[in-house]
Amino acid sequence: MKLTTRDMLLTGLFTGLMVVGAKLSLPTPFGVPLTFQLFFAVYAGILLGAKKAFLSQFIYIIIGLAGLPVFSLGGGIQYVFKNTFGYIIGFMVCAFIIGLGVDKLKKIRFRTILGISLVGYGLAYLIGNIYFYGILQWFTESGMPLYQVFVIMFPYMIKDLILIVLASYSATLVMPILRRTGYVTV
Repeated sequence: MKLTTRDMLLTGLFTGLMVVGAKLSLPTPFGVPLTFQLFFAVYAGILLGAKKAFLSQFIYIIIGLAGLPVFSLGGGIQYVFKNTFGYIIGFMVCAFIIGLGVDKLKKIRFRTILGISLVGYGLAYLIGNIYFYGILQWFTESGMPLYQVFVIMFPYMIKDLILIVLASYSATLVMPILRRTGYVTV
């Protein structure tokens, strides 16, 4: 994939927005902070397309695992053992899948963008919740059933669902302008 200077800037911008989304977090009693990362992952997929959105999320993961404290609870290679790391993987998959869907669109419509975004949202939570469950089972042998993780995550899922609707709607307003100005090509 050949990246132009504009591509590199936009990819870097969304990597940075993921850091901001992670740091705008509120602690919760479940050990999973309330963040805005999924919002920015969705937006990356919508505005950058599959390859650049994936790259923005991949870079985010790499710099976090390299030790920079860009994740909501820090950074470093040991982060893979945190129950929330699966959501970070899910953000990358989410951005890529949404980008794939948007790359194929001829017309920008709210319902279409929302539908594509909901698929990415669902995958991010599916991956994240299964990872959360796996870490719990591996380290604590809690015996908690998988559905209980979905129950615990339900408030986060509702918050992110609302943010997904907002991201999808605002993207339908922004994308035509960005296309006309040449800032995005999807």
